[in-house]
Amino acid sequence: MALESEPWKRELREQFSLLSACTLGVQEQEDCQHDELQKHSGENKGFLHLSDEVLILIFKRLDAFSLLRIGSTCTTLFRVCSCNSLWTRHFQASFGVPFSTATCSTTAKECFRLLFMWKTLYRSLHCNRSLQEKLFAETPLPPHKYWTQWLVLEENVPLPSVRLPCSEIVMLWGMGEAALEEKIQVSQSAVLSPTLLPPPVPAEDEDEGNVLKFEWKDLHRMALKHHGSEAELYQYALNQHALNDHTEMETLYWQYSQCRFQWLFTYWLFRQPAPFDRQLRCIYLQWRKHSKRKVASWGGTLCDVRYLATLHPVTNDYWRGKLARGDETVGIQTVENYFSMCKSLVSWILGRDWGRLKRRKVYEDTLDGVYRLLKRDMQNVLIERGTFWQVAKMQMGRVCELEEVAANYVNWRIIERLPYYRLYLVSGNAVYLEHVKCFLHRKRLVHSWIYQEENALIRQLLSDELYSLLEYDTKISQECLHGDTLVAQLSRVIWLYLHSGQQPYMEAVKTLVLRCAQANLDYYTTLSIPGWCGQTIG
Repeated sequence: MALESEPWKRELREQFSLLSACTLGVQEQEDCQHDELQKHSGENKGFLHLSDEVLILIFKRLDAFSLLRIGSTCTTLFRVCSCNSLWTRHFQASFGVPFSTATCSTTAKECFRLLFMWKTLYRSLHCNRSLQEKLFAETPLPPHKYWTQWLVLEENVPLPSVRLPCSEIVMLWGMGEAALEEKIQVSQSAVLSPTLLPPPVPAEDEDEGNVLKFEWKDLHRMALKHHGSEAELYQYALNQHALNDHTEMETLYWQYSQCRFQWLFTYWLFRQPAPFDRQLRCIYLQWRKHSKRKVASWGGTLCDVRYLATLHPVTNDYWRGKLARGDETVGIQTVENYFSMCKSLVSWILGRDWGRLKRRKVYEDTLDGVYRLLKRDMQNVLIERGTFWQVAKMQMGRVCELEEVAANYVNWRIIERLPYYRLYLVSGNAVYLEHVKCFLHRKRLVHSWIYQEENALIRQLLSDELYSLLEYDTKISQECLHGDTLVAQLSRVIWLYLHSGQQPYMEAVKTLVLRCAQANLDYYTTLSIPGWCGQTIG
């Protein structure tokens, strides 16, 4: 199975970023452990009591990530899990070429580790600025020899043509000078042509032979022809790296494993073609509450990309690595499909004869419903654009049903935080729609009661905070339900009545309101305020 399709790919990255190539002291620890096992030879040693051959048969059933994890538990298992016979299988399954232990001077595990890091970094080249600096810093000259040795393995290299002496080409690609004879003859004929003047060769390069110009793809093709197969070319390149210091690549890989979601999201958001970039920016910000100051630097060096990611829950999840099981490539495809759906949604809404407030509300609530319905699926697999759009159309229908129940924009804003509102968006169950209708009816009953003519005195005696709770357009937040204050007590009783519909709670609301009004009346009476003496509330 290809490496990209393995579910443990993202975890393997994290393990490799922490895996040390240094094995000093491992043998001493093994000797100590062996002595300890000898002392308790008669006791049950559990898993470690099995022979190496049996352990290898068991470990052959593990994927690469599980093999790394179990090898990090103790030195004995580390030794067994480093067996070449285990890693040659993963090497071929992941990179599509067999691994030859006879011709390679490095262990299969170390070759897998190095090649996995390089392949992962190379696939991120378009958004990995750190790696770009390593490969493009010396353009039009070739990159550093260490990176050129890795580029030998790649057929399509996005770098300018390379100019190298024959000796370096022979050393890097493993080709004999006979394979370069045709290119040398073409170069010499160009020198002899009176119409073509070759570029001057620096004095320090004269002793290195002819300097030839090659396209990277042509070099790869010639090297593949010389070695006979990709497997042989891979073995040659890995042997070239046997004595190299890989600290620089390990550092780049660790940096990539920490920042890959941020890099790819930034590239996707700001590196689109000009027409699509303007359209994406419009759709990304349309009808979404945002700070104009923070988005003014869109695409610039001072742009707060983290803030932009928080404007949509899908992009926020991707930024934190929560889409497609942490696979950044599949996750960014989900983001692309999501905004393709947003584009269609905007076009559909603008085609309706609605006011701006209604358009914005339908847009926001539809996106909220789509996210709630697909949140769990997005965390595990790629969601196609068609799936997004089908769910969005269903959510728009439910949002319009809720808008009809609300009857006006004020009511719509009142019910938007109700649990029934969200449950109906996700399930479409008509029971929740009926709960919303009953909630608005009860809210109207509370409002009508306090505005009855016989309650005029009560309205004057209540404080502004208590009085506002009884008004129709007041939202009762969850924070108001806690505490021992009069506001918290009245909020709780009203909340219970609005959500349950039981009449005793409505009577409790009236009783508490009358008690508060009577307490205020008694207070004014004690102050002997003219006009209040002798009145009671019944």
